[in-house]
Amino acid sequence: MMKRNHFSLTMFLGLSIVMLLPSPGTRLHAQTEPRYEIIVSKNVMIPMRDGVTLATDIYRPGRNGVPIDGKFPTIMERTPYNKDGGVPNSAGYIDPTPSDYFVPRGYVVVRQDVRGRYKSGGHWRGIQDDPNDGFDTAKWVGAQPWSDGSIGTIGTSYAGATQHALAIAGAPFVKAMIPVDAMSDFGQYGVRHNGAFELRFFNWVFTMGNATGTTNAPLAAARATVDPAAVKELIDMGNHVEQYVRGLPLRPGTTPLKFAPDYEAWLIEAMKHGDYDDFWKNAGSSVVDHLAEYKDIPVYHVTGWYDSWGTPVANMNYVELKKTKKSLQRLIIGPWTHGGQTRSFAGMAQFTPDAVLNFDAWRARWFDHWLKGVDNGITREAPVRIYVMGGGDGHKTPEGRLFVGGHWRDEQEWPLARTVSTPYYLHQDGSLSTDMPSNQPPMVYSFDPRNPVPTLGGNVSSQGTLMAQGAADQRCRTTFWLCQDSRPLSARNDVLVFQTPPLTNDVEVTGRLIVKLWAASNSPDTDFTAKLIDVYPPSMDFPAGVDLNIGDSIVRARYRKGPGKAELLTPGQPYEFTIEMYPTSLVFMRGHRIRLDISSSNFPRFDVNPNTGEPLNDNRRWRIAENSIYADPQHPSHIVLPIIPANRN
Repeated sequence: MMKRNHFSLTMFLGLSIVMLLPSPGTRLHAQTEPRYEIIVSKNVMIPMRDGVTLATDIYRPGRNGVPIDGKFPTIMERTPYNKDGGVPNSAGYIDPTPSDYFVPRGYVVVRQDVRGRYKSGGHWRGIQDDPNDGFDTAKWVGAQPWSDGSIGTIGTSYAGATQHALAIAGAPFVKAMIPVDAMSDFGQYGVRHNGAFELRFFNWVFTMGNATGTTNAPLAAARATVDPAAVKELIDMGNHVEQYVRGLPLRPGTTPLKFAPDYEAWLIEAMKHGDYDDFWKNAGSSVVDHLAEYKDIPVYHVTGWYDSWGTPVANMNYVELKKTKKSLQRLIIGPWTHGGQTRSFAGMAQFTPDAVLNFDAWRARWFDHWLKGVDNGITREAPVRIYVMGGGDGHKTPEGRLFVGGHWRDEQEWPLARTVSTPYYLHQDGSLSTDMPSNQPPMVYSFDPRNPVPTLGGNVSSQGTLMAQGAADQRCRTTFWLCQDSRPLSARNDVLVFQTPPLTNDVEVTGRLIVKLWAASNSPDTDFTAKLIDVYPPSMDFPAGVDLNIGDSIVRARYRKGPGKAELLTPGQPYEFTIEMYPTSLVFMRGHRIRLDISSSNFPRFDVNPNTGEPLNDNRRWRIAENSIYADPQHPSHIVLPIIPANRN
């Protein structure tokens, strides 16, 4: 065992000041001050039911260099990102080690490499084994002499998925969870997205789980490959992922990924498997497909408006578990990108300083109540807390960002009951309004899959060098991959732009963003994309104004009837397509415009449709599609905006 120094009391007091800010009328009880040393046992190999052993680090409270006697609650995290922690991955996200905060305050912390990753045995199969592995690990932890029989789980992204997986398995001793930006329901959003494929997961696999470009790269590659001599080749492959993305489709045995067969097999299957069937429903963390099995325990759901998992977290998991479970379900949504809870900005958008979440102290309040029985008032707080973006004056910050501003607000439900769902219709003259369109012919554009619309920001993670996270001005510049000039995307001939006049009043949009698009194509398959944009007027700091992306989405035409089964188009026939973006909360300020862009590609956020109708990830041909957008009384294309009445702040 190894001894680690405990946190200083000064640091604790600095954190607790923020942690103990009470809500009106709420009495909070102080958290126990740090008083223990940290004693760690490294690489304890915990056996699973099939004989595979998983490497686990156990951090226990101690004094004078040895663990103290007694039973403590446990904080458990199961991660693919190296349980040793503290190393930034290729997306810049640092998976922190929570022991420094929790152990001095009377918790045991258990951190485990998931199956097939780093020091754990077995083969990696993308969440598939995590229900059983999470169950077996929790059972082992609860039986230890230092355990008081209560476990709380933590983790972000993939480590959020492992929490949902063990809840679906009904893992024993688990009494509360905080899944952050959790990978879940990913056959519908996140990996496959209305039939399209999110290429951030291509990047994830090709970089051995975001390890390439970090000190973790040799460890991850060595664990993934069947041939130790191929480690350098796998690392080099991850450093040139742009070339492989441009060379799709991916076929087995044709790239260095063949030296990591577990990863190659999963990625190829995911890229070709568009139908929403048992491959996705039994993927391990599909919450909405396993509500009956999901353990009835308190869950604090966390996501951000620019997170890559916002729709599964907010619109699916929280809503459905709130309906079906008796235990307390809570939701917090900040203005964050993936894993960005400790930042007050998202891409180029700068928010107020209080947008930062004091993460460890905030988590501790949840676990102090559910694992230690502390009456700290957390159960009496509002069930939903959201950050409403907007309200800033749009000045340029010293860092070069746009001051968007915003504020926190408590709510009693999600979606908000007072929402006024308001359709804004597309018009052939490029306007966007609440007026119904008149009789006009469809708008036709050519979509060339060899010249896709480049991705400029958005709800992405695991993106590496392919794309940028969060908010971005929708104007090309050389800092964005695939941009070869400085034109705004609105100047492209394959982007249809619809916008309101300058607003005469502030308009708050909070909730689900759903586009109902009437469209046709001369091809058997194609894609349609939608992007919501806040158009800032020109200013001294931004003379051209700013076209700020708020949300985006896509639908693959063959999945227009839903994700269940593909059906190719009849060329020339108009269909109604539903395109749901990730939810948002934003005040479009007076003088701004609300804009909706329609196109057929958003690359490399999503894979490009070759328009040929060939099997997914197995095309040999490309064709230019002539796509038509309808805006007439019989085919009223529109976006439904969740407007919040202005009589409440």
